[in-house]
Amino acid sequence: MDFDVMMIGSGHATWHAAVALQQMGKRVAIVEKDLVGGTCTNYGCDAKIALDGAFQLVEQLDRFKGHGIDAVPVVNWADLMAYKHQVIDPLAPTMTKLFTQMKITMITGAATITSDHTVAVAGKTYTTDNIVIGTGQRPATLAIAGAEHIHDSREFLDLPDMPERLVFIGAGIIAMEFAAMAATMGKEVHIVEFSDKALAPFNQTYVARLQQKLTAQGVRFHFNEAVSAVAKTATGYTVTTNNGLMLETDYILGATGRVANVENLGLEALGISASRRGIKVNDHLQTAVPNIYASGDVIDKPQAKLTPTATFESNYIARAILGDPAPISYPVIPSVVFTMPRLAEVGVSQATAQAHPDDFRTQVLPFGQQLAFQYKRATEAEATLVFDHDGYLVGASLYADDSDDLVNLLTMIINGRYTAAMLQQQIFAFPSATVGVLDLLGNLLPR
Repeated sequence: MDFDVMMIGSGHATWHAAVALQQMGKRVAIVEKDLVGGTCTNYGCDAKIALDGAFQLVEQLDRFKGHGIDAVPVVNWADLMAYKHQVIDPLAPTMTKLFTQMKITMITGAATITSDHTVAVAGKTYTTDNIVIGTGQRPATLAIAGAEHIHDSREFLDLPDMPERLVFIGAGIIAMEFAAMAATMGKEVHIVEFSDKALAPFNQTYVARLQQKLTAQGVRFHFNEAVSAVAKTATGYTVTTNNGLMLETDYILGATGRVANVENLGLEALGISASRRGIKVNDHLQTAVPNIYASGDVIDKPQAKLTPTATFESNYIARAILGDPAPISYPVIPSVVFTMPRLAEVGVSQATAQAHPDDFRTQVLPFGQQLAFQYKRATEAEATLVFDHDGYLVGASLYADDSDDLVNLLTMIINGRYTAAMLQQQIFAFPSATVGVLDLLGNLLPR
């Protein structure tokens, strides 16, 4: 064999395994047809968070207007985009160099699996003991007239200038995050959503609170509307829905979900089941062909399709190839919406708890009010905690600036089945924001 393992795709779903296996003496190759590092690194999470910091700072400064801050700065999108390029553009070549230095073979091109032990790339065929498919997802597209005028998230994260008028199709994470940016800059923003709610998997009490805030910033929500056509005009574009709504805009972003990249891999000929939802795998992340694995967003799975999930699966596959016979076991997985403020969810949801009152109880923790000075005047910051019948924390939803950090602490407490006594054995920094929440939580956990 040419290799012990070939990775198709170079994102978090594969490269963690590639590094671990190479360090254990395996001969590893990574095949990539786009930028090394994948979507998250180059035009997804990392690019978004590079832009996000300025908006969060503006949000925080605005709360201190009249309380020590006289003027809140304005975001200069062009300069911010230049900063994003400065930070993000070097990542792919840097990762390529690092992998090459580690003696991982880098192969450029689109891969096709021609048998259970062969992969063809750019007219050349390679042999390998194991194959890991980590080809991720791409934005879904609408089959409507004028669809060519609709942009995707990758294009939005590369905009040289922020348009004055924007329409977002969809009210999921991507649309809400980008709309929050545009709204902070005072742009005209419309969100058109097919269903009757935004951010369906998240605590709807907090979603409604976020919607109210965005509405106050000028965002207009249009629910129960399906976009039926887009047309170019002399001054921009028009977006038309099935109910006759017509919006004039300068820019249209499609954020109606994502589709697994399973085409042209040769899966059907090998008997590997795959669809728009992803590739079917067993509890060892094996496809119907045992030495061919799938990892990350390309898997058809109930778990959240997130970068840390892909990393977790990538590390698991490395262990499996090295001989660990245990099936994969997922911990609770936190999800965050990087709006201003952030929304976060982990574990058992509020909706599930309310539907099963004999199994769970909920407790609202208005820590923004109780810890106002620690939370920098973010008095609306709040958590809804879910406890099981034994009193252990099993779920949480958050509405706060630092939900992304706080949810990580709560995730550890959930996975570790922490008691109040266990928390009391720790000493945390004071007067940090999180220590106050941990103190409040300690009073609610079993002794």
